[in-house]
Amino acid sequence: MKPPPFRYVRPDSVEEALAVLSEHGEEAKVLAGGCSLVPMLNMRLARPEVLVDVNRLEALSGVACDNGSVTIGATVRQAALERSPQLRRELPLVAACTPYIGHFVTRNRGTIGGSLAHADARGELPLALVTLGGSVLAQSQRGQRSIAAEDLFVYHFTSALAHEELLTAVHWPAAGPGWGYGFAETAQRHGDYALAMVACALARRDGAVVEARLGLGAVADRPLLASEAAEVLVGQDLGGPAGDGAVAEAARLAAAAAEPFDDLHASAAYRRRLVAVLGEQVIRAAWESASGTSGSAG
Repeated sequence: MKPPPFRYVRPDSVEEALAVLSEHGEEAKVLAGGCSLVPMLNMRLARPEVLVDVNRLEALSGVACDNGSVTIGATVRQAALERSPQLRRELPLVAACTPYIGHFVTRNRGTIGGSLAHADARGELPLALVTLGGSVLAQSQRGQRSIAAEDLFVYHFTSALAHEELLTAVHWPAAGPGWGYGFAETAQRHGDYALAMVACALARRDGAVVEARLGLGAVADRPLLASEAAEVLVGQDLGGPAGDGAVAEAARLAAAAAEPFDDLHASAAYRRRLVAVLGEQVIRAAWESASGTSGSAG
């Protein structure tokens, strides 16, 4: 199929891009990697009057590490998360989930900001951002604002970004001493959308968990934080006699926090069961990596 007619605009600056978005509002779409938008155009699921191509805006392509955080420009390619030793070191959870995003060819084109703005509840990067407690920077002609990850994703394919706003950068908390991470997902085939995925970030000190975050993806209309499940882990020595019970209880509560659905790929009950199984895996992986022995649940 061919896309519907549209006007193509390639601005020379962020300010010019914002002016076009302000003028056309919901009739304009931002083109970054195009991995999701172009297929939607071809199937005529999207019919924008104007496409705003931001790929050549250098202001959106930088990476900076400072004061315990990593700021990544919106048009940085997903493949950079795999290729950059610095990003793999600073953002191990993000690096762990990146190989599951589509295929290597699409990651060469897909952008980090585009994946987040697309707000697919089955996306790995939205889950990672929520789990880590990151945020995005949104800019319009009215100014700029920071949007926390938990507030960014409203519904499947619906974000808190206004039509005239451009996502310009992503702020990720960098890995700190004593922190460990785990990620796992189940899909029917490699590169398919996940049936369920779970991510964990926890801090370990003096043989016990002092802080934990547990995120769920593909089991609701947005990425979820299983806060009650994470609280069970705090104060626990997950390698000790009571560790197995704490991990199992956290995984059970995570499954209870999911909001799964039936579709042609899997039942809600199966997805909920996956959360429990994957939850145990990622919690243990995070505990082990906090001691420097592991990195991902696979």
